[in-house]
Amino acid sequence: MRTLLPLLTLLLAASPAWAQQRVLTLDEALRTAAERQPQLRQAQANTTAANARVDQNFSSLLPQVSANLTYQRSLSENGTVNTTTPSGFISREGFNVGASVSQLLWDFGRTTGRWRSAQQSAQAQKQTENQTSLDVLANVQTAYFNALAQQALVQVAQETLDNEKARLGQVNAQVQVGTRPEIDLLQQRTAVANAQVQLIQARNNAATSRAQLNQAMGLEGSTDYTVQDAVVAPVEGEALAVDALVDTALQGRPELAASEYQLRAQELQISATRGGYWPRLSASVSGSQAGADPTKLQWGLNGQVGLSWPLFEGGITRAQVREQEANLTNLQAQRDALRQQVRLEVERAQLAVNAASESVSATEEALANARERLRLAEGRYRAGVGNIIELSDAQLSATNAAVQRVQATYNLATARTELARALGRQPGPTG
Repeated sequence: MRTLLPLLTLLLAASPAWAQQRVLTLDEALRTAAERQPQLRQAQANTTAANARVDQNFSSLLPQVSANLTYQRSLSENGTVNTTTPSGFISREGFNVGASVSQLLWDFGRTTGRWRSAQQSAQAQKQTENQTSLDVLANVQTAYFNALAQQALVQVAQETLDNEKARLGQVNAQVQVGTRPEIDLLQQRTAVANAQVQLIQARNNAATSRAQLNQAMGLEGSTDYTVQDAVVAPVEGEALAVDALVDTALQGRPELAASEYQLRAQELQISATRGGYWPRLSASVSGSQAGADPTKLQWGLNGQVGLSWPLFEGGITRAQVREQEANLTNLQAQRDALRQQVRLEVERAQLAVNAASESVSATEEALANARERLRLAEGRYRAGVGNIIELSDAQLSATNAAVQRVQATYNLATARTELARALGRQPGPTG
């Protein structure tokens, strides 16, 4: 296939107004998105929260230490007949200082199962974060090439308008000397007006595409910039058989890795819930010092081992197990559906790359032919053997061919971006 030419090789030199604007590169756009895109920050926060849940579940496996300090004073009515207190009440006061340590010994995997399940969930969330990064960067690259295409289309529209204005002067001169009918002048004025409308619309589309690019980057700011020309390099292995690409995608897609981690987390959660059928064994030691005078406290030590067994809780554990088994079946179905979706995305992206590659070559030839046709039509009109309709048709064909060439190049760039994403890869290098 012929080497992919940059989008802007179709265009004339950039206008001075554009030359003064800031130029945004693709690498800068991707870097900005990695730093500022809210979706990425949200995914990173979710990963941090998932890791915190791992620590929360692990804390139940560690000794639980607590300390206390209390002061108590109470008054009660003296019920005896002969009281020695003038007030008739008994007063009691005292200090208590203590500490206790408790440790779970064994609960048939309930606590360890929840901890390991949380670990797998955290791994799943990390893979989800990776997938979010892939999606965000692919969206930025797609938006970038859309902005680049719209920018190129502005230049196509400007070139068409310049040609129509130049032609208007030629037609007007020929009408003035009587070599052409006045209807040719009206036809050319209409062509100029239509070209102006197309240029206005192209500029509006370009501004909209830059606003969309800002959103994809997570950037709140001006769209007063131009995007630098770039070309996506071929994706490694894009010409391989689809089954080989699907195998690569199944191994490389973070979504699928996250699905597998979720399945393991759910299996461990079921195991932990089943531990609720069995007893829980724990031990604790506590010590204290107590007395009315804080300088003369008496100490005491207490230790105990406890075994608790929920013999009947209304069937809640059995119901929880059934619910979680159903959730496991649901996750398995989601995993299978995701594998099918991955295959579809890979096939569709590879077909789009192949079609776009062929279209680029075809549109290059079509553009060359259309420009040659326009050159001949202009010569025939100047020689007096052609008419204004023939010339207008030739100009329209040249403009459409230039638009198709821009669109084909944009389609190839976005198709390769999508194929890389479907394979679980970061956006590829550019040339």
